[in-house]
Amino acid sequence: MSTPAPTDRLSRQEVAHLARLARLAVTDEELDLFAGQLDVILRAVARVREVTGEDVPPTTHAVPMTNVMRPDVVRPSLPRDVVLSQAPAAEGDRFRVPRILGEEA
Repeated sequence: MSTPAPTDRLSRQEVAHLARLARLAVTDEELDLFAGQLDVILRAVARVREVTGEDVPPTTHAVPMTNVMRPDVVRPSLPRDVVLSQAPAAEGDRFRVPRILGEEA
């Protein structure tokens, strides 16, 4: 789906399709609401595209970003058995957590 021109409106079917792709359950009322909201967003994006100059390089931040690193220093911590004794569930030397996303063991 391409970005609609400012005069195009998203249809309910397009919004329903986007909701299915995003795995969202939406009601009929929400389809109408989201269609209007997405239309406002797409119009704003179209306006930004109109003023973007060919000679302006794309940026992700308004100011330069630098990564501040600290030295990796080993420090004492709690013993593993003490930490695992406080966990809701442990298995061997690890935390036991619920399976997610239908993964096989």
